[in-house]
Amino acid sequence: MKSFDLEGYLSSGVEQVIAGIMKATAKNPKESLFLMQYLLDSRKARRIRKACADAGEHIPPFLIASITTQCNLHCQGCYARANHSCQDGIDGKHPMLTGEAWGRIFDQAAELGVGFILLAGGEPFLRTDVLEQAALHKNILFPVFTNGTMLTDAALDLLGRSRNLIPVLSIEGNEQTTDLRRGNGIYQTLVRSMQRLNKKGIVFAASVTVTKENLAETLSEDFVTALAEQGCKGIVYVEYVPVDAAAKAQALDDTARTDMMNRLNALRECREDMVLLAFPGDERSSGGCLAAGRGFFHINAFGGAEPCPFSPYSDVNVTEVGLRKALQSPLFVRLRENGNLEAGHIGGCVLFEQEEEVRKLLEEPDDDQGTNCR
Repeated sequence: MKSFDLEGYLSSGVEQVIAGIMKATAKNPKESLFLMQYLLDSRKARRIRKACADAGEHIPPFLIASITTQCNLHCQGCYARANHSCQDGIDGKHPMLTGEAWGRIFDQAAELGVGFILLAGGEPFLRTDVLEQAALHKNILFPVFTNGTMLTDAALDLLGRSRNLIPVLSIEGNEQTTDLRRGNGIYQTLVRSMQRLNKKGIVFAASVTVTKENLAETLSEDFVTALAEQGCKGIVYVEYVPVDAAAKAQALDDTARTDMMNRLNALRECREDMVLLAFPGDERSSGGCLAAGRGFFHINAFGGAEPCPFSPYSDVNVTEVGLRKALQSPLFVRLRENGNLEAGHIGGCVLFEQEEEVRKLLEEPDDDQGTNCR
């Protein structure tokens, strides 16, 4: 693998995203004022991470946090339901983290220089207590990935006074495509939610799960323009991770992934008023997958530190060891050092097809690891 400055690569990516958001929201005074302050905070966070890197400790700028296991929808092909990390009720035997516990995790993240925490679920708007805690951390940007069906008046009020919470509404394409996967009437619910967000001047984005079936539609100029006309300021394209072997036919292979990135780059040329991102995007430029602490890691609803949402295996809990030590979990270290993150793959997760290998690494004897920086 070619050697490169990972911290510089990731930090530059963060600043490019911020610059893109500022450009997309130039006509929104409240958002512009918040982002100007956040940009200063982001540069401070980068200095913290740089100091850690100089001391031999890598701190990723991103985290992904699934703050609830509950969801009010049953989307076709949902990976979270397939691996039982998402359900209808509450498991009384395994209580989810409280809002206060998440607040302490957010505190630690800010101290380490983490600038983005993506909030997911389940449906995050079922945990307004956690969203309230996130709102207090103005030096962290929280994209909230939501199905868009629970944006009540109270939720809109929270978003209106908390500019660091950015709702990202999931959509699959046009009305037929979206309702086929998410349920009848969901597309029109999303349209109404976007209209209400736009009317209140709340910045929002959209998230698209890209399959071979909807790739051409969702990366077309017509689709992007239609979202822009609703007030949408950005789109995150997430490569589909198949729930089982039968679903692999819909996952992107290298040819489809190249097609997606070519279409995305063309859209970026003509839609400078929007932030257009791909996850995981071109991993080759970062020397492999960014999971397991290279660029981010995932915290599940119970505090378990996992390589990513699509590799739900954990050997430490952040509430027990803290965020810093969780970054040096034996599983994460093995995944980073053994070359697992550099393998080729079909679909949006390099570790998905290495399930047995990840299990074996999880079972290896633990070593006490970790460093410190200020």
